[in-house]
Amino acid sequence: MAQPEKKSGLLRKSSGSKKVLKEKVVLMYDEIFKTEDPVQNNLRFWEELFLLKVNLEYLEAKLESLVGDQLIQMKDNINGLFHHSVLTLREDHQIRVVNALQTLCGLLRGVHQKNMPNTGFDIIDILMGFDNAEEEMKSLMVSLDSLLCGDGSLSLKGLCLKLLLCLITVTGNISQNTILEYIMINSIFEAIVQILSSAQIQQHLGYDAVVLLALLVNYRKYESANPYIVKLSILDDEMALNGMGLVLSRTLCEYNRHYKSKEDEAQGGIFSTITNIVGNMFIGEAEEKLSPRTNESLLLALYEAVHLNRNFIAVLAHSHPEMEPATPPQSPSSPNTPTNSQPDGNLPASDALVSTELPLDPNTQTSNLLITFLKYCSIVMQDTKDEHRLNSAKLCLIILTCIAEDQYANSFLHDDNMTFRVHLHRMPMRHRKKIVDKNVPSRPLACAVLDLMVEFMMTHMMKDFPMELYLRCVAIVQKLICYQKKCRVRLHYTWQELWAVLRHSTNNGQWKDPASKVTQALVNIRAIVNHFNPKIESFAAVNHISQLSEEQVLSVVRCNYDTLTLKLQDSLDHYERYAEQPREASFFTQLVRSISVDVRRTLSLGTLSQEVLLKEFSTIA
Repeated sequence: MAQPEKKSGLLRKSSGSKKVLKEKVVLMYDEIFKTEDPVQNNLRFWEELFLLKVNLEYLEAKLESLVGDQLIQMKDNINGLFHHSVLTLREDHQIRVVNALQTLCGLLRGVHQKNMPNTGFDIIDILMGFDNAEEEMKSLMVSLDSLLCGDGSLSLKGLCLKLLLCLITVTGNISQNTILEYIMINSIFEAIVQILSSAQIQQHLGYDAVVLLALLVNYRKYESANPYIVKLSILDDEMALNGMGLVLSRTLCEYNRHYKSKEDEAQGGIFSTITNIVGNMFIGEAEEKLSPRTNESLLLALYEAVHLNRNFIAVLAHSHPEMEPATPPQSPSSPNTPTNSQPDGNLPASDALVSTELPLDPNTQTSNLLITFLKYCSIVMQDTKDEHRLNSAKLCLIILTCIAEDQYANSFLHDDNMTFRVHLHRMPMRHRKKIVDKNVPSRPLACAVLDLMVEFMMTHMMKDFPMELYLRCVAIVQKLICYQKKCRVRLHYTWQELWAVLRHSTNNGQWKDPASKVTQALVNIRAIVNHFNPKIESFAAVNHISQLSEEQVLSVVRCNYDTLTLKLQDSLDHYERYAEQPREASFFTQLVRSISVDVRRTLSLGTLSQEVLLKEFSTIA
């Protein structure tokens, strides 16, 4: 018997017959896109519709094909489809609920494709009608909240998150999406917190939950009161905050691991041979290919958590053994197909990474979210040639600025009892080979931050000078030094690489004049050197000592300190604190728009087959 071929909702017999058969669901869609009420010919129309597998491709294409007044003429039937989809979410039959969720996603995306200038119709009116909008959206949000917080399957919860992401990102500028007003009124913040608080659920759905929260926080944040900003800023649920930290850490860790594996592969192959021959002539282009596309949505979530919530700062320092990505267990509740959005085609979904519990071995290197983030920054900040990566580097530096201003963050950054080995990635350059230092000393994390800032400043002396990023790097260094001065912290750090202004002031290069001005401003440092050097040399000569110990040098300094004359410098330990508005408002507006477009592009709604769902639902008690 000939097997039918399936394409876009059409069933065509593969025999000699040219007769085209349509799926039943497609026939029912066709009934909806008529001016007559589909119930006239079938009283059980809506009940039957949601028992059938959704054909998203056909549904969205049908909506997009409507022109002129056709959409207006079919408004009542579209309202009916939206209304009955929302009603179905209250049912116990989970397959019907899944189909209703997918139908709502297709309906939202299809109708919003018609949201062109001068169309003469309102999206809310087309979807649900002005008179019913408030009641319909309240019912929808209550159902979604119930499904997210209930005992349903992970796949069902995942589709709820996808519907919310779909609803938020159907417009490029989320602040122009008036449907979000209903999500502001009917908050799902507590549902997101519950997802992040559950170790099992967070592993699979945490990525979408964190991205969803980051987008909701940015809805009209400069125009009106946003309840999600308020709730995130006062959140003190330790389980939820730690859950968010784990999601961020897993995603950034996977990016770092992916880059490292590509780097090792390139260094061991033809890339290494070529660079040895031509002397790193094309090192920049090759390095650029190693770095996968960055994930701004997760960076935005990290920024909002650090910027808004003081309690989250503690999460940055939570130590755990360094973890290798693990494959999640295969079970009916964990289908092979990940339910989360794919941020990049080259990377697996972040939720496929499971927080593996490792034994606490004293020889095991420990890590934390801040270390993982610093490694991520060292990769992202290597290349700032295109706008996308430039924005990523800028966002990384803004996050580090917020961290460097926080008193508690500085306390653990400079704590001698909290030392770590941080292997930062260093950009290969023509005058130096790729640095692979496997003997990195264990130091306070402030040293790693300073290393990162110095590395950026020393490796981006390009013609198109990234002055804004340089200023941010210098500001971060200043904030750390201000804390050290205020709290009398002496950081054991090699400052020579940072304070190399002298080299430029003594040659005839293009930086001689500004370097000379800086050198002249270092009057106190020069006074200290000029005052103590002769005293130390004299002490060594009188006592016939070739090399003085630290205690002997300190003794000389103490004995001659009273005769040292220094110029009083005002306000060196004061700086302008970071404020998002108004200076950074335009940057974040454009960033959120880019993230919204990217989330909509990568949002996958049809990954779960009916067979997988049936198998999963059959295991639910």
